[in-house]
Amino acid sequence: MSARLLLGALLVASPAAAEPVREATQAQLPALMTLYRDLHATPELSLQEAKTAAKLAKLARDAGFEVTERVGGHGVVAVLRNGPGPVLLIRTDTDGLPVTEATGLPFASKARATTAEGTETGVMHACGHDTHMTAWVGAMRNLSKMKGLWSGTLVMIAQPAEEKGAGAKAMLDDGLYTRFPKPSHAIAFHDSATMAAGTLAVRAGHMMANVDSVDVVVRGIGGHGAYPATTKDPVVLGARIVGALQTLVSRENDPQQPAVVTVGSFRGGTSHNIISDEATLLITVRSYSDEVRQKLLAGIARIARGEAIAAGIPDDRMPVVTVRTDYTPATFNTEALSGQMKALFTQRFGAERVPEVPAVMVGEDFSRYYLADKQIESVLFWVGGVPKDKWAAAQAGGAALPSLHSATWAPDAEAVIGTAAEATTAAALDILKR
Repeated sequence: MSARLLLGALLVASPAAAEPVREATQAQLPALMTLYRDLHATPELSLQEAKTAAKLAKLARDAGFEVTERVGGHGVVAVLRNGPGPVLLIRTDTDGLPVTEATGLPFASKARATTAEGTETGVMHACGHDTHMTAWVGAMRNLSKMKGLWSGTLVMIAQPAEEKGAGAKAMLDDGLYTRFPKPSHAIAFHDSATMAAGTLAVRAGHMMANVDSVDVVVRGIGGHGAYPATTKDPVVLGARIVGALQTLVSRENDPQQPAVVTVGSFRGGTSHNIISDEATLLITVRSYSDEVRQKLLAGIARIARGEAIAAGIPDDRMPVVTVRTDYTPATFNTEALSGQMKALFTQRFGAERVPEVPAVMVGEDFSRYYLADKQIESVLFWVGGVPKDKWAAAQAGGAALPSLHSATWAPDAEAVIGTAAEATTAAALDILKR
């Protein structure tokens, strides 16, 4: 059975509700899949999304929206006013990743680009932003044609640089809430590589984590590898720091407050027989609460300095700890809108397609739209993307599933787009109902 027929069967089998939404979405699927294949084949890196933004801007104008381009870089803001009522922001993200695609799809990306760090790389929508954009367009077209069913204002934004955690802040800093109608509600979705295609999930409270990147430059005194006693070895000191960092989560953090400290890179030295002057640790730090976040960041600095003192490092060679400013705050779903959306999705799609899910330790800068004004009702929901056959095989103990950001991530795009476009349209109609 084709993905489209399978999705249709799922939809028919689900409880009926507001069938015009379902029918309008299904009627669009062939055109949406053509758009999806184009977006998939032509990804652009974060902060380089000019062509992608231009495509989405044109589609928004064609749908009758008032469109402003180049908001916060390559951001697009599309506004449709339709009488009094709430202001609903619907976000999609637009950037690809520096990943060389290995899916084998006939429309696989062959794009190449140069990163901000100067590295030439393949580019791929390995996080599913191509499905996000396509479903966003589908919902936009549905809502434009259904103005008789809702009242209020739509602010649909195509956000750049989500993968760098920079796009939402850039759009806000460029006047998203002052130059355009300020939202009372904000929604978005993300495809999932751990849920079956066509399922949805929403939870109240924390949905995703704070994400910090920390660089620790461990400074020593270099020399010949044959005479270690004449040196202060930064590699040995770095290893001590890595070991001690493990106690931040295991011994200093409340076990009921999730936290992660991972040293993702340890670089030091250039040769077998040279003790270097420096080594560098690159660390990712994940948390939900601001209190735990600050405790972890302070602990990294304290441990790095304490281990250096224990190793006899001079004061002028203490480790340099830098917390990068491109931090992604935790994504929080407000209680009222989460309950409203969960009830809506359960009624529309059936309880079996709306499973309970835990919060996860990945990050998403959609969080910033709520944090910029906590009076906003905000929800980010998941839409499953794992093809049914692969899902069934994995559940039976078969091959492991590829994750988001994998070169082999190939979601059941029709199921993601059809489900997400319908769900986003239905959510908007529910929030903006007359």
